[in-house]
Amino acid sequence: MGIPGLRQPQQRADRGKAEDAVPMNVALSSPEVEQLFARGRARAATRARGRERLVEATTAIGFLAVAMALPLVFSSPRTLDLPTLVILGASYVVACRAKFDIADGYTVPTELVLVPMLFALPTPAVPLVVSVSWGLGRLLDYVTGATSVQRAYLVFGDSWHAIGPAAVLILCGAQVFSWGNWPVYLAALTAQIGIDFGVNSARMRLIDGTRLRGQLRLIAPVYGLDAALAPIGLLAAFAVVELGPAICLLVLPLAAVLAVLSRERRTRLGQALELSEAYQGTAMLLGDVVEADDAYTGSHSRGVVELSLAVSDALGLTTRQRRHVEFGALLHDVGKIAVPKEIINKPGPLDDAEWEIMRQHTIEGERMLKRVGGTLAEVGEIVRASHEEFDGSGYPDGLAGDQIPIEARIVSCCDAFSAMTTTRSYRKAMPIQKAIEELRANAGSQFDPSVVMTLISVLEGDAA
Repeated sequence: MGIPGLRQPQQRADRGKAEDAVPMNVALSSPEVEQLFARGRARAATRARGRERLVEATTAIGFLAVAMALPLVFSSPRTLDLPTLVILGASYVVACRAKFDIADGYTVPTELVLVPMLFALPTPAVPLVVSVSWGLGRLLDYVTGATSVQRAYLVFGDSWHAIGPAAVLILCGAQVFSWGNWPVYLAALTAQIGIDFGVNSARMRLIDGTRLRGQLRLIAPVYGLDAALAPIGLLAAFAVVELGPAICLLVLPLAAVLAVLSRERRTRLGQALELSEAYQGTAMLLGDVVEADDAYTGSHSRGVVELSLAVSDALGLTTRQRRHVEFGALLHDVGKIAVPKEIINKPGPLDDAEWEIMRQHTIEGERMLKRVGGTLAEVGEIVRASHEEFDGSGYPDGLAGDQIPIEARIVSCCDAFSAMTTTRSYRKAMPIQKAIEELRANAGSQFDPSVVMTLISVLEGDAA
């Protein structure tokens, strides 16, 4: 990391010597959502444990209790017809093969078959039929190892969406299809979404601690797909009632197309996750390279990264900004590998010519990261601005105030504090309180005042 000492003659906490980053567990390239995708894929291949197993087992048992009670308590104007059951069950199996990954879960376009099931089978029995069909649809995943067979019971917890519409149709006396009952059907769709969201939001909260606002953002695409397919499902239900269950097979080509699209989407997501890991690996490798040039930078950089992230959290930065802070703190002095070692390791102050060479390292760092591309190209902008100063007197572009990316302002301040409180061969570490006084003295000139105040509050909180 860039390492401040007190720069002469201005007496500001500045970066004079080369100090840099070491490998860290940096964030994935698409912050929160990408992490959820990766976690969901990794989780699917392993058995549920601990709290997750308890929550999922409770959810599954609750579904089975309700699903089995419905046909015992409520009657239906229809009897269970085996050919109809086989056709619609098989159609549901095909439909649920179109699996679209959503955050750390997935959604499937089963609305195409669920709606006809509600009017062609005994409505109270539909939730149980859905859960069995869902399990059959996932058999290939269990066989191939894409999903652990020890997670098979989760299909019951995933079938809660069938409870809502079945219950509404039963309680409203609308088990027989009629276009005049469209308000009931709208209520059934609402109940489907409401119950499914209630159950899944509880699962996400209890298992991963995901807050309601985050859940709404992540799950919204699921219900968008359900709402879009519901009218088609209703038309299919009308056709099944009028022409027989075999007509439901006509929706399978659409389900097949969706299955192809879902496979292509999964492939793209897999490639995106691999690319994210490549960015992370590249950042760690660059950190290793710089650390090899100057072993001191190892412990210093770890502290700067951790401190920068603590300030980012206190300021409420987005996950994307937080990722940029982490990569920026890790790599903001990566360009110093192009600076002659006699300048990097000079024990005394640099002369004007040496400073001119040193100041090129931010430009060189940006150039290196832009050659990598993608996420690291974005971080290159943070690297270039990491030695700008709040009053516009920094380098290389003389940016001031909000012209300097907030990520760079955070890294700059935390880097300076870490450098001042670290012993180097040419000077002793400054006492923490003295370093805090220096930060205050340079707030508004070298540093963003809000970042300084936040850093101090973080430091005081740690001290407490």
